[in-house]
Order: sequence, then C-alpha cells, then structure tokens
Amino acid sequence: MTKSGKSAVAATLAAASLAAMAPPAAAHPHVWVNVETTVLYDAGKVAGFRHRWTFDDMYTAMAVQGLDKNGDNAYSREELTELAQVNIDGLKDFDFFTYARIKETPVKLAPPKDYWLEHKDGVLSLNFTIPIAEPVPVETEGLEFAVYDQTFFIAFDLAKENPIRLSEGAPAGCSATVGNSDKDIADLQKLNEAFAGELTAGNANEGTGLGYASTVHLSCAKT
Repeated sequence: MTKSGKSAVAATLAAASLAAMAPPAAAHPHVWVNVETTVLYDAGKVAGFRHRWTFDDMYTAMAVQGLDKNGDNAYSREELTELAQVNIDGLKDFDFFTYARIKETPVKLAPPKDYWLEHKDGVLSLNFTIPIAEPVPVETEGLEFAVYDQTFFIAFDLAKENPIRLSEGAPAGCSATVGNSDKDIADLQKLNEAFAGELTAGNANEGTGLGYASTVHLSCAKT
C-alpha cells in the first residue's frame, strides 16, 4: 500500500482514539458505517459473527487514495489487501466495536479471521468474521450483541434491509430480534442528556442515535 494510503487510515484511527478523550459535548461522528451481520451457528452453538461494514463515501475516498496500482480506475481485492490488514490491526485497540454478553456477563471474542475489503458503487465494505472464544449453546437465555463506538467518533447504523441474518447452521426456531432493553434505553437517555440531546433521533427503541447501535437479542425456541 502507498504511504499516502497508510497515512489516511492511520490518521482516522488516531482521531478515533483522540475522540475517546474528548469531552462529551465535543464528540461527533466523523465516519458513518452501515452494518450487516450474519450470526454464525455450529453444532447447536452460537459460534461468532460475520460482519460486513460499509463505509461512507467520504471516508472511502480518503482511504483508497493511491491504491489503484494498475490505473484501471477500480480497486481489486488484491489492491486492498494491505488496507484491510491496516484496518484490522487498528480495530484491535477498539475491540472491533463488537460487544456480546449473556445478560450482564461479557462474552469473550476471539481474534478476527477471513477479512477482506471490497470497493463497489463508490464505497468500501470491510468483511470479517469474529469467532466467539467459547461458543454459546443456543438454548442460553440472554445472549445479545451490539456494534457501536463508545466515543461516538464512528456512527454505526444497521443496514435498512435485512441487517441481521442467521447462518445455515441455525437450528429451527432460532431468531434475532433488534431492540434495546429497558436498561439500554435508560443508559442511552443518560448519555443523551450528557450530550445536550444531540445523540438521539426518534424513538430509542427504533434507533439509538449517532454512534450507538441497537442491541441484537438472540434466542431459540425450547424443544
């Protein structure tokens, strides 16, 4: 990857870390991401999450500068390989913005795999899989996950169409429901007050506002 390409990504990630130290009133999204996630099932357990994150066109234009090595006005998967690695390496410091829990207990995630970037229709999409370190039996109650940036530097929003899917290995009767618990809504309201009401738009159950993605609740019907 060219030096300018690395600098662009490094600058974005550095700004994200600076946003974490900024006072609440100064924190606003600088990158917008549409999230699509496939919940992975294997042998009666929830095994991980396969993400597809599509970035906004402004971030895309900055990130791909100098990466069209053959000058064909397109960006192949091979040309984007180093950028994908830089993104994955940088995201480690932010826990890949992916948080899972069983009720109030965090679920440990393993390092990502199968990651690659696609440039299509003028925007970049980062594809990667995050396994669960110890897969969770599907009958476990209270399993949920969310993708969000606590610093509000990046605004993660679920894609408008079919954002959450279940893999082919999902047992019959399993489902994913998008929506926040009463506790999540209360926490969001506190954050919204701290940010002078700038974070939320509309009903907190429908959209949690800038940078704070909705919680996905996973369940399977008992047999």
